[in-house]
Amino acid sequence: MASTILDMSFLANFCCNNWSFRPCTRLTPCISQERNSLLLRKNKNYTSSVGYNGVPLTEICCVPSAAASSSELPPLVNALKASAEENAASFHFPGHNRGQAAPSSLTQLIGAKPFLHDLPELPELDNLFSPEGPIFEAQKQAARLFGASETWFLVGGSTCGIHTAIMATCSPGDTLILPRTSHISAISAMVLSGALPKYIVPEYDFNWDVAGGITPSQVNDAIKELEMEGRKAAALLVVSPTYHGICSNMDEICHICHSYNIPVIVDEAHGAHLGFHPELPSSSLSQGADLAVQSTHKVLCSLTQSSMLHMQGNLVDRERISKSLQMLQSSSPSYLLLASLDAARAQLSENREAIFDKAIDLALEARSLISKIPGISILEFPSFSSFFQIDPLRLTIGVWQLGLSGFEADDILCNDFGVVCELVGTKSFTLAFNLGTQRDHVLRLVAGLKHLSQTSHFPQPAAKDEGKNVNHFVCLDDIRISMSPREAFFATKRKVSIRDSLGEICGELVCPYPPGIPVLIPGEIITEEALNYLLEIRSKGAIITGAADFSLSSFVVCVT
Repeated sequence: MASTILDMSFLANFCCNNWSFRPCTRLTPCISQERNSLLLRKNKNYTSSVGYNGVPLTEICCVPSAAASSSELPPLVNALKASAEENAASFHFPGHNRGQAAPSSLTQLIGAKPFLHDLPELPELDNLFSPEGPIFEAQKQAARLFGASETWFLVGGSTCGIHTAIMATCSPGDTLILPRTSHISAISAMVLSGALPKYIVPEYDFNWDVAGGITPSQVNDAIKELEMEGRKAAALLVVSPTYHGICSNMDEICHICHSYNIPVIVDEAHGAHLGFHPELPSSSLSQGADLAVQSTHKVLCSLTQSSMLHMQGNLVDRERISKSLQMLQSSSPSYLLLASLDAARAQLSENREAIFDKAIDLALEARSLISKIPGISILEFPSFSSFFQIDPLRLTIGVWQLGLSGFEADDILCNDFGVVCELVGTKSFTLAFNLGTQRDHVLRLVAGLKHLSQTSHFPQPAAKDEGKNVNHFVCLDDIRISMSPREAFFATKRKVSIRDSLGEICGELVCPYPPGIPVLIPGEIITEEALNYLLEIRSKGAIITGAADFSLSSFVVCVT
């Protein structure tokens, strides 16, 4: 009798609550990726819990009646909102249980809503690896906006996209043409894929200590050199724009490669915004690139770590891309990151003709004001011949005429004026303008640069040549490869002193950061020029990543 009373009490409480019923496709509360995939395959008529594509939904679950309709929201944002608003008895991951047990130290900082919306692979939120619902629709809308035939959302940053693009185009033993100044993700992708590098060394400007982009003639020469060796490139990787905003002539490069049926991969991590304003360079896809990897979080407004991979044409196997992504991406992707990609796409779509007007105007104003400050230089187009175009939202400021390194200038600007730069080098620093840039911040930057100019010692002109032998990228002029990156990665290693490392085969990837351009790569012979450059740039404040010994007193080398 007691149990009967208890049951009736529960039903009374249930009926008296302010509940409403809405369609839901959730068949069970199980939400693992494997079970989710099975559910989607069983239910061929699957649609999202928010009425994806307007198809009626048949199953019912309980939600608070206060849930508001949000059909105007982007598809994945909409689905996440609806799922978070469910009055669910949650017996699934993550452990904070929709914020119920969120750590107070973090909720005091960001509130509880991020935890409420930090949901796992619930069926109504779709499956990143076999999307049929809101993720499918969100990616389709992104592809339409960016001019791709297909787009994949990435939760592992553009590093994941570069890994995927190279694994999808290169098999073990295949040759990949790439700039020697490529991001470290390209090197690790060769370890994963077994591809062999054919490096192109971009033009270098000593005064700026900046490398440019690669040129069509360099690409053509690399293809011809491989032909003479009886080899053909499986793909070409181009970094455009570079960290400094330098863009390559992708139209000509794609034309050359496609005449040999070589797919073109573009590391466009810094260029998701290109093509969305008359003052901006064209996007790589509009110039014929086959694959473009974009860090949507850099200049556009998604959350950090979220990126997109775009494809067009028929030179790359889309199924191989999908399989590579399944290997490389987390099986528990963050729906906050995924939804932020959808939201960033929607934000750009709403006002694509004018959204960058303010940012461009502020960048132009800053350029004009800074150019009038004595001793301050601005990297302009064309500073050297490999310049094709430069992103106006990326300003690189030279301070060597003030007798300062970029690191010293950055310290003063940060400590005394609260100005935080994106990238700092030996002779310059780089500023990233974006949709959130404020004019008062620009004026603070200008004030800081005027302070540097007024308080710094102007050296004699000859002083700028000091240390030329270590600042020049001579370490990239004589690259000798003894092992492939993959062979070197798996080779037996030993540690030797820096003095004894000369002539040995490097067993670790060593690069100053930023900007993440490797100076020594596993499999390469260690040269005196490379060691001198690393020691000098470290003495000026650069952080050396990849080396087991951060002091650079020793190196890991391969045992042969």
